[in-house]
Amino acid sequence: MDDRKNQNREPEKGSGGGPKNRQTILIILICLLVSLMVMGLLNNALGGITSEDLDYSKFLDMVNNDGVQEVVLKSGTLTVTPKDQKSEGITYQVTMMGDEQELVDLLQEKGITYHKDPPDSTGTIIYTLLTVILPVVMLVAVMVWVMRSMNKGGGVMGVGKSRAKAYVQKETGVTFRDVAGQDEAKESLQEVVDFLHNPGKYTTIGAKLPKGALLVGPPGTGKTLLAKAVAGEAHVPFFSMSASEFVEMFVGVGASRVRDLFEEAKKNAPCIIFIDEIDAIGKSRDNSYNSNDEREQTLNQLLAEMDGFDSSKGILILAATNRPEVLDPALLRPGRFDRRIIVERPDLKGRVEILKVHAKNVSLDETVDLDGIALATSGAVGSDLANMINEAAILAVKNGRKAVSQKDLLEAVEVVLVGKEKKDRILSQEERKIVSYHEVGHALVTALQKDSEPVQKITIVPRTMGALGYVMQVPEEEKYLNTKSELEAMIVECLGGRAAEEIVFGNVTTGASNDIEKATKIVRAMITQYGMSEKFGLIGLATQQNQYLDGRMVLNCGDATATEIDHEVMKILKESYEQAKELLAANRDAMDEIAAYLIQKETITGKEFMEIFHQVIAKRNGNVEEAVENPENTETENTALPEADFTVNPEV
Repeated sequence: MDDRKNQNREPEKGSGGGPKNRQTILIILICLLVSLMVMGLLNNALGGITSEDLDYSKFLDMVNNDGVQEVVLKSGTLTVTPKDQKSEGITYQVTMMGDEQELVDLLQEKGITYHKDPPDSTGTIIYTLLTVILPVVMLVAVMVWVMRSMNKGGGVMGVGKSRAKAYVQKETGVTFRDVAGQDEAKESLQEVVDFLHNPGKYTTIGAKLPKGALLVGPPGTGKTLLAKAVAGEAHVPFFSMSASEFVEMFVGVGASRVRDLFEEAKKNAPCIIFIDEIDAIGKSRDNSYNSNDEREQTLNQLLAEMDGFDSSKGILILAATNRPEVLDPALLRPGRFDRRIIVERPDLKGRVEILKVHAKNVSLDETVDLDGIALATSGAVGSDLANMINEAAILAVKNGRKAVSQKDLLEAVEVVLVGKEKKDRILSQEERKIVSYHEVGHALVTALQKDSEPVQKITIVPRTMGALGYVMQVPEEEKYLNTKSELEAMIVECLGGRAAEEIVFGNVTTGASNDIEKATKIVRAMITQYGMSEKFGLIGLATQQNQYLDGRMVLNCGDATATEIDHEVMKILKESYEQAKELLAANRDAMDEIAAYLIQKETITGKEFMEIFHQVIAKRNGNVEEAVENPENTETENTALPEADFTVNPEV
């Protein structure tokens, strides 16, 4: 959201920079200065007396040489005050040795004042009290005051104060009209908004407002935007805070901030509390190896606060996370987060709506086809689509146009997904030839299989994200399921580039690493997740972790079974690779001609690719003229762009 919309909002509560915090710092500094001043003044007032140890023999020498002014005996220790003016303010401590009466006689003989006990110890006692005990008492008092302040929620320098940012409806400026592609999530949250507007019609029948709603989904799908839209629609204060802001290095600070946040919310009820990335404090407490006292205290305080407030007062807690599987079960039970709202990646209709929302303030010309862009960007989230629209607008300005064209959008999608063209990376002729055959191998295998998606574009222009070349494919329609035949075709497509290298050059390069990784991932999923292996059959051998992040799979089988899985993966990959080589070897003439054309042009469309392919087939069959005039099954150029997971070979 644009920060300009928040320039006139009220000062943030608990921001840590208010007058109370400055007053606290000032009090501590004054206490320290007073202690130092008292010690200095008393030291001067009492003569700044300091003591040094002295041997008894040297003491007797000082007495005989008339260098002693006064001697005080106490508890077997002599305190000696010398006559030397240079030693003013210094006394010597001497351990009494020998006969006391002999020493007394010697001192009387030399005219030296002698006392067996100090005449007045009041000054020494006062000095000790004020210079030692008083500073300690003052520091203890300050520490007690600090701890009490933290327990009350304020804390020194606002440490225990909630840092939640408070917004009101006119300042958030976000409503459900600004949220597209999440109709089911909006429908669930609209009920909550209606409850905040009209609580009477629900309480009359006995219904209660849900205490909390947990927004779950991948990054960039609009969870935070939905929370702000709820506050904007409900016309109530909106307290926004990241869960990581609760936790500090001081134990107890997080719990103090939770208490303060809920106290502020109760004062402003009805209102909405939004905690982003709640997994930072809400992780399960079952794992003792990863325990954290401060985080657990914060979680316990949050659980207690959610149990303690009355939902009829209109306090709603919204939270967002990408990792629901790690949250503590106590946090997810009914009565705390009553609803789990899934904010998934948008479907085709949702992507069209999102593109329209982000393009409403952008000038578009008549060539723009947002439906085509949406079809080609399967898997993209709202933030991706917003970035594509913005990049297209920047490209239009850069090219001197006053409106965004379809060409700008096509280039913007490529920029977002594979980076900008890397103009400073110049390949040698040999490398250009290898990359061309590699990419044509992918494309030709795709064209030769009936279960493959059509090719949109082939290029050998390097990109900033590491791709030296890539093949784009676009689906004819959005799909939610893949058949076994389609997955097998994908594996062969992935290995087509490596197969082309081996057939043409008799050698292979490092460029197929991404292809091999992708093919291996598909084969493993077929065996361990989808039950598509004849050897293992219908058995789940892996579980998915971090569903909304990396989607990593973890095997849940024994070592012997894991070894058999590896063998089955290698077997399927080998068979698919042999199939790719057979397809390309049987169409070597087409591969040579398309690769030569690609080396010359650097980038060709799917239409050009299919035209050359069918011309070669026609030549092979002796129908050259027919192929040139009317190439059968030639694809028309598709203005749509590829899926978000289109075939890209980052190292080739």
